[in-house]
Amino acid sequence: MLAKTEERKRQKDEGKKRRHPGEDGDGGEWKRRGGEEGEGCQADSGKKRLDALSVGYFRRVGERLGEGFEENEEREMFVENVLTEVKGKATVVGMDRTGSITLERLLPLCSLDQVAEVLAELGGASGSEFKVVSCNPCGGHVMESAVRQISRWTESSQKESEEEDENESCDLLEAQVLSLSQVVRDNVAEFIKHVHGSHVVRTLLHVLAGCVGPPRTETRPGAKNRNIAPQLTDFEIPTSFWYELKSLTETLMDNVNLSVTDAVASAVFQTMLTVCHRKRPKLCKQLLKSTMEYLTSRNAAPGVSPLLVFLKDPASSHLIETIIQLSHKSLLRDLYKNHLEGQLVELSLHSIANFPIQRLMAASAKCKMFLRLFDELIQGVEAILASGHMGVIVQLAESCAESGEKQEEMIQCLLRAFHCAEPGTRHVSCLPLFMSLLTYEVYYHSDAEEGDTQTEVPLSSICYHGSRLVQALAKFKERSLLLSSLRTMTPSDLLKLASDPSGSHVLQALITTSSDKGRGKILKRLEGQYVSMACSRLGSRVLEAIWNTSSVSQRQSIAQELVQSENQLRSDQFARHVWAKFALPHFSLRRAHWLEIQTGESKKRKLFSDILA
Repeated sequence: MLAKTEERKRQKDEGKKRRHPGEDGDGGEWKRRGGEEGEGCQADSGKKRLDALSVGYFRRVGERLGEGFEENEEREMFVENVLTEVKGKATVVGMDRTGSITLERLLPLCSLDQVAEVLAELGGASGSEFKVVSCNPCGGHVMESAVRQISRWTESSQKESEEEDENESCDLLEAQVLSLSQVVRDNVAEFIKHVHGSHVVRTLLHVLAGCVGPPRTETRPGAKNRNIAPQLTDFEIPTSFWYELKSLTETLMDNVNLSVTDAVASAVFQTMLTVCHRKRPKLCKQLLKSTMEYLTSRNAAPGVSPLLVFLKDPASSHLIETIIQLSHKSLLRDLYKNHLEGQLVELSLHSIANFPIQRLMAASAKCKMFLRLFDELIQGVEAILASGHMGVIVQLAESCAESGEKQEEMIQCLLRAFHCAEPGTRHVSCLPLFMSLLTYEVYYHSDAEEGDTQTEVPLSSICYHGSRLVQALAKFKERSLLLSSLRTMTPSDLLKLASDPSGSHVLQALITTSSDKGRGKILKRLEGQYVSMACSRLGSRVLEAIWNTSSVSQRQSIAQELVQSENQLRSDQFARHVWAKFALPHFSLRRAHWLEIQTGESKKRKLFSDILA
């Protein structure tokens, strides 16, 4: 009952924000396979269930697996004993909540022939049972774990001992993977539309291409890292997999219509394009072209590109994002010229379509086409700001930084948008306005059209997108406006900036990219705040970054202030690391030696920077 309540709550929360289709929610293994679907693991349309004794046995096996093994022989014996219990009822075990979790964790410890035997039993005599198991909320995870083990094919096949037996094991597992792929091709629409079966297809695509990421049980990203793509590991594959991947992609392309109507199927197509881009670039190029031809050939209103409809759809917009990220320059030019030109501002104002536009700006940053995108988007910056789609503005600034073009126009546009362009005395207010995403009048509570000198307002309302915007602007060639604004901030505001989760990145970016002279002016404003920074979780990190880019004389000034609060620094959980890293005990007792070391480090850092420059 508790699992069902949590599941409903999670689904309600997910409805409030845009998520990639097929993305797992937060929670542990038990909640992941619990809830309404989890009940289906135990009783699936009258199928056999594990008895209570077996459930208890597999729970104890899971606990033993968590303890690990000291000897290989002990592990091999344990695995063999457990598989003896599984034999003859692998399907029942795999579709049971407790049994599936245990079996999923056991498979990486099995030899390849043992994995092949489990897969053979799960698939039945003809492999027809693969579909039932893969589309089960518990069985799907077991299938994924089993298929992933083919990544050990190379290391097993290269062993000198028992070479024939090992190759035979590889052949058995290879045959089972190919059998699964055949079942998927025969039932492709049902697989890719199924919330659990689709994950098996995505794992199969990775394996056939020769690259795997971390298991899903280990990829439970927090909110900050949810959008970061998992790291993939390449491995050698049997020759048959190259041909099978081609066949599977052709079958998927025959059902490309599902990629724009079904969110789960869309995620499968995204995986297909991503793994082919990594391992089969020529095939990926063909797939991208075919997908775009399908998307642009649909019926739409006269004079309106069908892409404009797909860009606003939750399922197809994710697919278009992936296409944009993987496309070559000519395809991007065609996309913009024939479908998106003149529509960028309107699309940026849309709650869904603004995300593909961000990807388009990022992908075109190194192309001449970016200049046309910029000229079109800059006309609607204030409207985009008003809509709250700050990701578009941040990406526009980041693309300007990467391309090295249109940077001055971007700064001037932002000054106008935040009402601090005129009179010129307002320029020094730009940094807090950008970081808080508030206009001059709102931030300073002023209605006056002319502002000689604004009233002093304590720094507040630093937001995530504002921080990212300033970090992008800090990469511009001309940063004097931001640095001048930073130097007018009070020491207490600078301390608040250093201790803020978003603001600390801004301060670090601006100080570390400054010249020695510019950094010295900022550090002068920070005098008296170093101890407080050192005792702050975030401030201590900023202080370390400042230290790593400072000159010897600047380090000496920082150290001089810190050593006066030795007891406080030594007793603080964050500051004690600063005390050690800055070698402050040496500064107190053997200053000449400390200066000699710092001078050597400074010369070494300058040498490396000259080499890298």
